[in-house]
Amino acid sequence: MITVHHLNNSRSQRVLWLLEELELPYEVRFYERDPQTLLAPPELRKVHPLGKSPVITDGELTLAESGAILEYLVERHGAGRFAPAAGTPERIRYTYWMHYAEGSLMPPLLLKLVFDRIGRAKMPFLARPVARGIAEKARGGFVQPQIDRHLAYLEGELAGRDWFAGDSLTAADIQMSFPLEAAQARGGLDQRHPNLLAFLSRCHARPAYERALAKGGPFDVVG
Repeated sequence: MITVHHLNNSRSQRVLWLLEELELPYEVRFYERDPQTLLAPPELRKVHPLGKSPVITDGELTLAESGAILEYLVERHGAGRFAPAAGTPERIRYTYWMHYAEGSLMPPLLLKLVFDRIGRAKMPFLARPVARGIAEKARGGFVQPQIDRHLAYLEGELAGRDWFAGDSLTAADIQMSFPLEAAQARGGLDQRHPNLLAFLSRCHARPAYERALAKGGPFDVVG
């Protein structure tokens, strides 16, 4: 039996979604973020030394990293579904988007989250304007322009296509969903990007996505 060690409001929502698409039996063990720090609880370190989520256990296997988990599930249980055939142009796109989601798109979104929190953080009165000034300069001068460049690129990539890697949903689309949901919540993904909004609407309309939300509980990527 596959067990998903599921942290609220995290990337592990993608794992639940793929498991629902694959119609595999699994169980969920829930972990809650610290309400002050928003960090994962120490109990997750008993599952994986880094205390990260998502983590799955499948028999003797313990596997972290959402991309690695999605690839493992598709390879082991997909029976040819949710990944294009090897050696095809679609497979190259699939591999690219599987890595791009966390390697290129997510870092500037995480930076924006960090600098947004600095701007809202409690601190000594004299330090406040300095810290907030640095955060605002970093957001406006570097972070947001980087996010905007990625969103423009992705908007073009979805021109004339519904999914990132082929004619139907693949694990690469599931992998891409989380950073795009984060971008919609806090990164400027708005009506200027109709192709990306349509992509998210297609994702959210899938029955397996809705079942995953029901299994995983409330999902908020605003931060």
